[in-house]
Amino acid sequence: MTNKLAQSTSPYLQQHAGNPVHWQEWGPDALAQSRRTGKPILLSIGYSACHWCHVMAHESFEDPDIARLMNELFINIKVDREERPDIDQIYQRAHSMLTQRSGGWPLTMFLTPDTTPFFGGTYFPATARYGLPGFGELLKKVEHYYRSRPDDIRAQNLQLRAAMNDDKPAADIEAGALSHQPIDAALGLMAHSFDSRRGGFGAAPKFPHPEMIEFCLRRFAATGSEDARHIACFTLESMCRGGIYDQLGGGFARYAVDADWAIPHFEKMLYDNGPLLRLLADAWLIAENDRQKALFARCAAETAQWVMREMQAPAGGYFSSVDADSEGHEGKFYVWTPDQVKALLTAGEWQVVRRHFGLDQPANFEQQYWHLQLAVDLADLAAELPVPLAEAEQLLASACEKLLAARATRVWPGRDEKILTSWNALMIEGMAHAGRVFGKQEWIASARRALDFVGNNLWQSGRLLVTHKDGVSHLNAYLDDYAFLLKASLEMAQADFRIGDLTFSLSLADALLSQFEDGDHGGFFFTSHDHEPLIQRPKPGFDNATPSGNGVAAVALQRLAHLSGDLRYQQAAEGTLAHFYPAIEEHPSGHGTLLVALEEYLAPSRVLLLTGPAEETSDWQMRLARCYLPDLIALSPGPAAGLPPPLVRPAGKQVNAYLCQGVTCLPALSDWAQLQAALNPPIVRAAN
Repeated sequence: MTNKLAQSTSPYLQQHAGNPVHWQEWGPDALAQSRRTGKPILLSIGYSACHWCHVMAHESFEDPDIARLMNELFINIKVDREERPDIDQIYQRAHSMLTQRSGGWPLTMFLTPDTTPFFGGTYFPATARYGLPGFGELLKKVEHYYRSRPDDIRAQNLQLRAAMNDDKPAADIEAGALSHQPIDAALGLMAHSFDSRRGGFGAAPKFPHPEMIEFCLRRFAATGSEDARHIACFTLESMCRGGIYDQLGGGFARYAVDADWAIPHFEKMLYDNGPLLRLLADAWLIAENDRQKALFARCAAETAQWVMREMQAPAGGYFSSVDADSEGHEGKFYVWTPDQVKALLTAGEWQVVRRHFGLDQPANFEQQYWHLQLAVDLADLAAELPVPLAEAEQLLASACEKLLAARATRVWPGRDEKILTSWNALMIEGMAHAGRVFGKQEWIASARRALDFVGNNLWQSGRLLVTHKDGVSHLNAYLDDYAFLLKASLEMAQADFRIGDLTFSLSLADALLSQFEDGDHGGFFFTSHDHEPLIQRPKPGFDNATPSGNGVAAVALQRLAHLSGDLRYQQAAEGTLAHFYPAIEEHPSGHGTLLVALEEYLAPSRVLLLTGPAEETSDWQMRLARCYLPDLIALSPGPAAGLPPPLVRPAGKQVNAYLCQGVTCLPALSDWAQLQAALNPPIVRAAN
């Protein structure tokens, strides 16, 4: 037996192709070997940008003695959690049930030949430390336990499988019983966990939680709650000012290791930045003050530029992630010493940068380096120096340009260049939405290129595939791929309407219903009906690092139902909400995306159709984009052929706006002031 990862499309698996471990990919051959030999499976799950995955690889998987033990005692299977989130979900849940601790990556699980886990953990050091056993000794103990305690393992496996598959709702809920109660409760819970001094939710480590931010923004739009707006806007402001945001190159890291957002875990993930870009655009519309407004606009622009500059493949799709490490050290690419910075700048530039980015304060990374964050506002600094604000802005811009150019000469962190359907969908939605709000056609064009790439390469024979790399697209797609892409295509239709986007949306929705819907209990399974059988078939409702696929599906299907008039989509969304409603009631703040779906079920989205001369309708669309109206779907389909009946309206020589909610439609409106009055949201703030 040999290491069989060299031909994998996963950069993470290719990183392990040179290990002396006889790694195999998850598949029928590896599983059959375990059954045939009776050896247990050592399952290792990670991803290419994962710092502790690299640490464990260097310490253990590259060690000949540890590799020899692994090869003698186990069938060793390596999984990229980004390509196989189905396997990752199952074994993360099993880990938490077996250990009563949260999981993470690398995930290290030991399975019986029928793939049921009987022991596991996350990172294990090569030698005992951190209160953890050394990996080599652990391997011997696990294998001895497996051989000596088969009856105990068999009994535990039966209990574990039964618990993992006990996912029926606490009670059957009719759609008519759904209420605002969880929505109201969620805001109170989020306010309770909100860090009023530093922004965000809870203590260190701090994660962005974009679904919670979105929920709060929408609560402000629906009710005018200043508390909700402050929670959302102050959290985004704190992130934009902190080191979790790349102050030179744009884009957000996965999370901050501290409560102040100062020091990130330096990996950058596509799936964080797509939703955060969308939220920066929305928060810009309703910012609490001009300082926030300018900050959100800057971070949105820099993040979009980073995506187009560093994360978009020449063919159009978006790459997955950027590693935390370079030259074997986490964060080395990003951090500075004051002397390094000063040597690159003029005296005037240094005078601004030193205070603005906190280089006059003690080192904040490993006690010897400085990771840049906004320490002093530029307006305050200009007054302090004193110099005119315009001059300070010019000095800062020229300094940042020099620092970014100097940073580009360093050894770059690795970039995972596989193109994932679901993550691309999140970024397509973010770029299209932010481009629409800010009036940036190049951002919309970037989203269009990515959507076209997915349609041409990952949509085959009426089905989606998960991943594309090196000209190869493969793996049966998951709920998230269909749901996220459906929602993204609807956003694209608002930013740049093409009848093909709507046709594609209908095809995605039909595949979603036929391949994933649970017709007996409601909701959608994570894997399709013809997917490889695994020990569990998840049906996730909670938001995790990415939004809930069931929540996104319910939101998108309801919106598509209003556009198409197809009641199947509305019924599927209602069934999803009814299925998850007991869980939403029990843990409302953990179901932010499903709460949005519930909100749009109780008060259906409004659909606005604009007809008339192209130049005038474009002007109205721009004005609408500058108002925060999260419940509005605004389309200007023009004379496109093949439109479904709800979208067909007569066109005249002037703009006509047709506004509908549910089954109620107003007469055509041809005056902008009339449309504003008809929309009549609690909060309409036009951006200047």
